[in-house]
Amino acid sequence: MQWNAEAIWEAVYPLLPAFTVEVLPEIDSTNTELMRRARAGQLDPVLLVAERQSAGRGRLGRDWQSAAQDQQPNLTFSLGLPLALTDWSGLSLAVGLAVVQSLHADLRLKWPNDVWLDGRKLAGILIETASVGDVRYAVIGIGINIAPCDAEGLRTPPAALSELWPEATAPLVLTRVVLPLVHALRAFEREGFAPLRAAFHTRDLLYGHEVVCSDGLVGMARGVDASGALLVHTDQGLKKISSAEVSVRPTARPAAPTS
Repeated sequence: MQWNAEAIWEAVYPLLPAFTVEVLPEIDSTNTELMRRARAGQLDPVLLVAERQSAGRGRLGRDWQSAAQDQQPNLTFSLGLPLALTDWSGLSLAVGLAVVQSLHADLRLKWPNDVWLDGRKLAGILIETASVGDVRYAVIGIGINIAPCDAEGLRTPPAALSELWPEATAPLVLTRVVLPLVHALRAFEREGFAPLRAAFHTRDLLYGHEVVCSDGLVGMARGVDASGALLVHTDQGLKKISSAEVSVRPTARPAAPTS
């Protein structure tokens, strides 16, 4: 597969000095590898792409499966870089927003970090950090379904970007996503999540819909606050959910948000 690694490097290097791009045919997990490197003191910015992952990971310890070897590969990559943030709240929302804005107007965001299309998950985001001395290194892993995947054992078949963009390939999608993602991260360093709140609202899958949380909370989703916390109106009043460890699901297919 032909990747546009040099073009990506040329576009990103002015924003991230010492930036490198690596493409591997197979690895256990791009996030796991970059976390290993960070803990060993390798803290330069790097984009690590895998054509196949043997042990991909999603949020809450879930697996993220790569396509079978006879299928068109999905896109799995991780971006590792030092981030100087005073407040990390809302980072996953900012990353998700950069991804959907890069790809298609019909894509929606399910708090805190899933990309959905027509009631089905299309992409996921996993953010991990490692502290080495005074440096906090962020590893941002993104998995995007390019072509339809095997839905065996899944309650809902996943969506695929090819439904919206038939010519999509993993290299084309990577080229489209990486530079806007880096710009978004640099802006987040300066300004945090608050300036993105209105833009997130236009992509918010849950807004105005009843949701159920894994901790038992039930209520009506009312968007997010300036820190990116999910607002849920319950019988006990308005509650804020800020922990990404809480799983949230709609009770039925959500309607599109209104402005």
